[in-house]
Amino acid sequence: MDGLRASGGPSRRGRPRRRRQSQPHGGSVLAAPLRPRKLRRPLRRSAASRVAALRAAALPSQDSEGSRVASTASDPEDAPPEAPAAARPRAPANPRPPAPRARPRPPAPPSGPRGDGAEAPGDSPLRRVLAELGRIPSSRRRAARLFEWLVAPLPPEHFYRRLWEREAVLVRRQDHTYYQGLFSTADLDSMLRDEDVLFGQHLDAARYVDGRRETLNPPGRALPAAAWSLYRAGCSLRLLCPQAFSATVWQFLAVLQEQFGSMAGSNVYLTPPNSQGFAPHYDDIEAFVLQLEGRKLWRVYRPRFPNEELALTSSPNFSQEDLGEPVLQTVLEPGDLLYFPRGFIHQAECQDGVHSLHLTLSTFQRNSWGDFLEAVLPLAIQAAVEENVEFRRGLPRDFLDYMGAQHSDSKDPRRTAFFEKVRVLVARLGHFAPVDAVADQRAKDFIHDSLPPVLTDRERALSVYGLPIRWEAGEPVNVGAQLTTETEVHMLQDGIARLVGEGDHLFLYYTVENSRVYHLEEPKCLEIDPQQADAMELLLRSYPEFVKVGDLPCDSVEDQLSLATMLYDKGLLLTKIPLALN
Repeated sequence: MDGLRASGGPSRRGRPRRRRQSQPHGGSVLAAPLRPRKLRRPLRRSAASRVAALRAAALPSQDSEGSRVASTASDPEDAPPEAPAAARPRAPANPRPPAPRARPRPPAPPSGPRGDGAEAPGDSPLRRVLAELGRIPSSRRRAARLFEWLVAPLPPEHFYRRLWEREAVLVRRQDHTYYQGLFSTADLDSMLRDEDVLFGQHLDAARYVDGRRETLNPPGRALPAAAWSLYRAGCSLRLLCPQAFSATVWQFLAVLQEQFGSMAGSNVYLTPPNSQGFAPHYDDIEAFVLQLEGRKLWRVYRPRFPNEELALTSSPNFSQEDLGEPVLQTVLEPGDLLYFPRGFIHQAECQDGVHSLHLTLSTFQRNSWGDFLEAVLPLAIQAAVEENVEFRRGLPRDFLDYMGAQHSDSKDPRRTAFFEKVRVLVARLGHFAPVDAVADQRAKDFIHDSLPPVLTDRERALSVYGLPIRWEAGEPVNVGAQLTTETEVHMLQDGIARLVGEGDHLFLYYTVENSRVYHLEEPKCLEIDPQQADAMELLLRSYPEFVKVGDLPCDSVEDQLSLATMLYDKGLLLTKIPLALN
């Protein structure tokens, strides 16, 4: 996508880890255990059966949008979502850029399509679906519904089964209002005037002329005079991390990240007429290009070689001579959607005197089986060496006489025996693989990567954010609401917390205090008492069904109330009805 690899996409590798600040409630982070340990008591039978009884199975209804869909290779020129250009350590894509302002606390969802609380005139499919999401009580169903709207009229099941990671897809909607209210050139102009937008950190100016890419970022703040002069000179403007400035983009990504189970990011690209901003290249993310304004000609090419399919790193710039015939060549109009997998080469240009504004949503950076096994295998080998003497036995004294490249053509039977021994030991590694422990560590990373949740009116009203406590007439009033054993609660949203065992401790990592800027804050967690582990697991697994505080599987009422109160005060629980004041 337009400079995808240099912009905001999820990246994990290469970023130096900052030292964690001390956490309240004993939240120090220890190294991942070598293999999963039973850090908590086995879940009581009664609690487990209660989870099964509470689990909700309702699925959102399918939407019938009248759009024409072409399933052929296509190419977005966007950068990976939510990670600014070369500042991100995960992959060639960047993390969310430093915040232009103080970190926001979880507010209510935007009331108008603009995402800034202002009502925009008219109506649009986006506005209607966002309003619909506010009426869906389950965050996982909201995520499913928004993704259904994003790829409509393609059924999501068909998309994931037949197209995801396989084909480039064009959805032609012939509805110029489909994304209205998500982001606009007027929003960009307002940000340049009112926000601390910095060149190179939040905004890039680039152009592609005579087969060469030029980046023309002046130092300092991107004031309108400088930004629009570069645009008039033929530069594409790429806004990194628009979710830091736009509440609507924030809501859009915060909901969809639960659908993907992976960080969702975005960049916005404004390209002047008769120009191209970026050279042909491929990226390391799954890309969804949403055409917001104007028109743009896209050319998408399949991976050139098998080792570029589902690429785990972004490519250098290609010349036209490096490319074959595109599998998809199309002009995107407002309301159209273009999807292509990582490794698909793409380029885009504006023609016919018309500008283009599009948003690229990116996800699934460094989220492959290979990345998972890269973390599992070293730990599996350590455990195997520790626990199985076969892994500690010495190599044959003479193995260098028949192994190695200089002996690769040898028919020595000892080579066959050596390879067989390696295969047997590798097969045994599966028994020692700390799969759950590594999954927990990746889940913890995802929690840290995630945007903070955007709350519905219901979630705000029934959580600590909606308590009527305030300062009035010289003193705080409406103080004293408390949970009781009769209070019914469930987690604020489904994907906002993860229980992780580290050493001999249990920590609950959560997203509600994350920044809208990638990794601006350190990971946030609470330490959970092992005696409260079953209750914590029940709360996490029973969402969106309510559980009475008095039914939490703890050894005492004090433990039940202390756990529920700690979670409620952190904004992680909501109650079935508003808390009454004592």
